[in-house]
Amino acid sequence: MREWLSVSMPYVRSHEAHGGDAWAADAAGQGGVGTQRLLEVREVVPVAEVAEAFRLAPGDRVIVRRRLMLLDGQPVELTDSYYPVSIARGTALAEQRKIRGGAVRLLAELGYRPRRVREDVYTRQPDAAERRMLDLTGHEWALGLTRVLSTEEGVPVEVSIMTMVPWGRRLRYELSID
Repeated sequence: MREWLSVSMPYVRSHEAHGGDAWAADAAGQGGVGTQRLLEVREVVPVAEVAEAFRLAPGDRVIVRRRLMLLDGQPVELTDSYYPVSIARGTALAEQRKIRGGAVRLLAELGYRPRRVREDVYTRQPDAAERRMLDLTGHEWALGLTRVLSTEEGVPVEVSIMTMVPWGRRLRYELSID
C-alpha cells in the first residue's frame, strides 16, 4: 500500500471542481483510482456518538448513508454519514443513489451550508464485519475519524464516522485563520 496523505478540506467544501466526488479527485491526485460503493441508505436510531453530536432525544431517528471506499479496487475505508431526518427526509440524502454534486453541495442548496468542522482522530479495534469488509487480520487496528459539519450558527448537519485501514495513512490539517 502506498503512502497516503489525506487532507479534509476537499471533503467539507461544496465545490463543483471535482464534480462532487472528492474521493475520486483525491485518489486521482495521488496517482490512484478512487471509487465508492453505496452499501445502504436508511432511517435509523443512531449510535450514541451521533445522537450526542446532533443533540437528539432518545429514540430520535436519522438518515444514514453507508459507503465502502475503494482505492485501485481495494477496500480502504468504511464511511457512515448521518443526517437529521428534519433535513434529509424527502431529499436525495434519503435515497439509495449517488448525490449529484455531493452531499455537502446539497446541504448548502437546502440552506444548511456547512461552515464549521470538528474532527476527532483515533485508533480502535474494528469489529468482525469491519475486518471482513476492509480485509483486515484479527490483529490489525483501524484508524477512525469522526467529522461533524455544522452551520455558521452551530447547527450540526452531518456526522460522518470513518473506519480506515491503518497502513500508509497520514492525516494533514490545514486551517485558514481569518
